[in-house]
Amino acid sequence: MSDTDYDDATTETAHSTTNAADRQTGADADRQTGADADRQTGSDLLQITDLHKRYGEEIVLEGVDVSMQRGDVTVLVGPSGSGKSTLLRCVNRLTEFEQGTITLDGTETDAIDENDLRRQVGMVFQDFNLFAHLTALDNVALGPRRVLGLSKEEARARARDHLEQVGLGDQTASYPGELSGGQKQRVGIARALAMDPKLLLFDEPTSALDPELIGEVTSVMRDLAEEGMTMLVVTHEMGFARSAASELLFLEDGVIVERGPPERLFENPREERTGEFLGRLTNLDGDSA
Repeated sequence: MSDTDYDDATTETAHSTTNAADRQTGADADRQTGADADRQTGSDLLQITDLHKRYGEEIVLEGVDVSMQRGDVTVLVGPSGSGKSTLLRCVNRLTEFEQGTITLDGTETDAIDENDLRRQVGMVFQDFNLFAHLTALDNVALGPRRVLGLSKEEARARARDHLEQVGLGDQTASYPGELSGGQKQRVGIARALAMDPKLLLFDEPTSALDPELIGEVTSVMRDLAEEGMTMLVVTHEMGFARSAASELLFLEDGVIVERGPPERLFENPREERTGEFLGRLTNLDGDSA
């Protein structure tokens, strides 16, 4: 499985700009709801405005707008190649964009030092990316030591706290090769939390896991949501989307087709394509349960 939606996009045919514009019109109507109107007050933690991204001639994102306040959990869903992972990577500048603005806590991200931005915006990837020669404790402590300048003792104490938080307090001395896939991903979450981020990005964090291990990761994510962590999540786990998301965004061909509370998009979507896609995912969830 590829790390970015662009890699997936090479297997799909881009739809026309006209179709994309039609879909954006429907999404624009959603943005006029009361909840979205409140987000125009300037109190947003994350504001993405008119974001455009292309790879060569391939349009990946076209006029995307997202607003998040502190404590929001926004879940992005959509078919492979729709631009979901690219959107996340634009937020923390792993990928640059051609047009639009991204503002974090009142400051445009292109004015923030990249290292400082990635301290403020943590990211949990599909792949675990743990250092095989370091224990779980030292994998989590590495960032606080090298980036935040904590002492070894302070960094390890912080790492131990966050491993406890994700249910791995008994695995501090374990190496990645001794952990299950679900445990490795939870170490990855603890590593991101140890940097004390304002925002956490999750790029399909369960896609590399066996079905029986998915629940232990989504359970940690639900706990974080309940604790008030602001999270922007790409996932196909509809159970998590229903139970934890404050807003669900359906993205297709680089355009937000529809947005709103999960219960409305699942039960009464305004766009036929939204209902088709969510219905298929919900059925797949049921088949794998």
